[in-house]
Amino acid sequence: MIILGIDPGLATVGYGVIETDGNKHRAVQFGALTTQPTQPMPQRLYAIFLGIEQLMDIYAPDDVAFEELFFAKNVTTAMAVSAARGAALVAAARRTENLYEYTPMQVKLAVTGHGKAEKHQVQTMVKMLLAMDEIPKPDDAADALAVAIAHANSMRMRDLYKIK
Repeated sequence: MIILGIDPGLATVGYGVIETDGNKHRAVQFGALTTQPTQPMPQRLYAIFLGIEQLMDIYAPDDVAFEELFFAKNVTTAMAVSAARGAALVAAARRTENLYEYTPMQVKLAVTGHGKAEKHQVQTMVKMLLAMDEIPKPDDAADALAVAIAHANSMRMRDLYKIK
């Protein structure tokens, strides 16, 4: 099974593609789609949309897993990142209905065994679980791989996480 994990953002959208048999996971590809703050918002959203469409075409994932957004204070940032997540979600939805989402705490718990793990702990576990030589960079890509791993580890209960 091929899983595309997405860590949404406006400036940077992390992505991670893994292959899994349900027990063993392997990184296929990872990276980040970026937009420039000097670009108008519609062009930034369109770039994200096209980038996700291209990932869907190249890797043809069976499932796509998104990290849910969490914001404590900044409403302006939350709105912009929500728009970016929407662009990514629509692009993925054009190719599949197998769309899932996980909270940051669920991702941390699935990858490290601790829902309040620090970022570096998550990155180190991603490296170990995917038998990689180095921690994936940028951080957004490591986060996206963690989302994909969380989904792979939740296969028996994946319907609980389906985006409805």
